[in-house]
This record gives sequence, structure tokens and C-alpha cells, in this order.
Amino acid sequence: MFLMVYLLMIICVLVCVSFVTLLERKVLGYIQLRKGPNKLGFMGLLQPFSDGLKLFFKEQTLPYKSNYMIYYVSPIFLLFMSFTLWTMFPFLMNIYNYNYGILFFMVCTGMSVYGVMLSGWSSNSNYALLGSLRSVAQVISYEVSMIMIMLCVVIFVFSYNLLDFMYYQNLSWFMFMCIPLFFCWLSSCLAETNRSPFDFAEGESELVSGFNVEYSSGGFAFIFLSEYMNIIFMSLMTSVIFLGCDLISVFFYIKIMFIVFWFIWVRGVLPRFRYDKLMYLTWKLFLPLSLNYFIFYLSILILMLN
Repeated sequence: MFLMVYLLMIICVLVCVSFVTLLERKVLGYIQLRKGPNKLGFMGLLQPFSDGLKLFFKEQTLPYKSNYMIYYVSPIFLLFMSFTLWTMFPFLMNIYNYNYGILFFMVCTGMSVYGVMLSGWSSNSNYALLGSLRSVAQVISYEVSMIMIMLCVVIFVFSYNLLDFMYYQNLSWFMFMCIPLFFCWLSSCLAETNRSPFDFAEGESELVSGFNVEYSSGGFAFIFLSEYMNIIFMSLMTSVIFLGCDLISVFFYIKIMFIVFWFIWVRGVLPRFRYDKLMYLTWKLFLPLSLNYFIFYLSILILMLN
């Protein structure tokens, strides 16, 4: 039963990814005063399927002197880690339930760094290697702040189970209890998913296309799918942890789509930061703030228990 439901959910997520790419191209088009894709089908609705077919039927190139096996497996590993993350989806019917869902999320996001690092290194390209090194430094740095922010919210619930966030936010969202942490979380989500203005792993102006520059056809499509699945999942986690987690309501999914739209809107509005400012932001601002909040909430908890 679990496998059937998980397979159905993965198919829905993949369809969602295809239409999120269409939404992104449309929103960026209107931000830049143009229409975006509008020729293929009604209002360009068939464009994602056309792009997918084009990607998978293109020729698979192989860089000279690349480490073939790691080069080939890295995009599959990245996609597999994204699929694994989606097993955490908090089903209300008891199909499968993670009592330590938050810990599992931290482990999976930490593992995905290896896929990016190996894909850049195995390509045997200076641009790809530099992009992967940037990405590894960026993701590891922001993971520290992200984990501290999650621990601050876990103190409210006293559980790592995602379903408990629904029960404890019945009357009030956690966002209202820690608004600065919520904005730090949103910025960390941008950095974790390599999105603008933190997309230094794919800095087109100086790195061509970053760690995926040597990939084509299916390998590039897998990296692309993995990135957008992670964006939708981070939107889900934001809605679960901070915005009520009302799983039995349609409003829950509207909130997820609103956060996905916010990811796209930020890309169209903000320019790319300088790399040293990115590192300064997490180590000098997000980490001290989240640590102070953590100590504050922990002290309140100890006082209440005493």
C-alpha cells in the first residue's frame, strides 16, 4: 500500500515540477515585460512536456578524460536523494510515518552535497569543479543555520514528527512566535536550493553554467528535476513548520504554491550577491541570531519544567 501511494505521489510531484517550470518562465516573462512560452498548446501548457521530450532525446555527450562512472551516476544520485526526501510527506492515514522526520530531512539534505560535488569533480572541467566547490561551501554553511532554526521550532513541539506540527499549530502559526527566524529560514531555503540571489554554483556570468556545464540530455534533466523537486519540498517544509500545517485543508497546498511563486519572484527581482557577502550573511547574521533564539527558548522551557 505504501509503495502504491508513494509511486502515485512521485508521479504527481513530477507533473508538478513540469508545471512549476512553466510557471517560472511565465512569471519571469511578465517581470521582464514579455509573454514567456505561449505557442505550444493553449497558453503554452504543453511546453513542459515538449522540453522534457527534447531533453531526453538529445545526444548524450561525454567529456574527454572524465571519470565516466561517477559522471554518469551523480545526477541519478541527486534525483534519488530528492525522491527519498519525498518519503517524508506527512500522510494522515497511517501508511508510513517518521517519528524522526526532521532528523531524516537533515541527513538527506546533507547527503545531496555529495552529488553536486562529485558531478563537478568527475566532469574534468575547471568551471564545473569551481561551481561544485562553491556549492558545497554554500550548502554546508547554510545547513548549520538551518538546523539551528529547526531546533528552535522543535522546542515548541518537543517532537521530530512532522504530524505533531499540525496538532501544535491548531490555534496559532509558529511564524508569529519567531518572525525573524522565519525570514532567516526563507533565505536559507534559497541558499540550500541554489536559487537566485544565491545561485553561485550556476553563476552564468563567470562559471558558464557551474557544476552541470558538461551535462546534456538525461543527466542534465535529472539535475534539473532534482533542483525543482527540492524547491517544492522546501516550500512544503516551510508550510509544515511555520505556516500551520493544516494537512486536511486545500489552503495548505495554496500556501505551498505561494512559497514556490516567491522563489520564482525573488529570481526575477534580486541581482546575484557577491560570494563573500553570502558567507558573511550566514556566519555573522543567521547563525548568531538562531543561536540566541535557541538559548532563549531553551531557557524558557527549563523555567517552565522547573
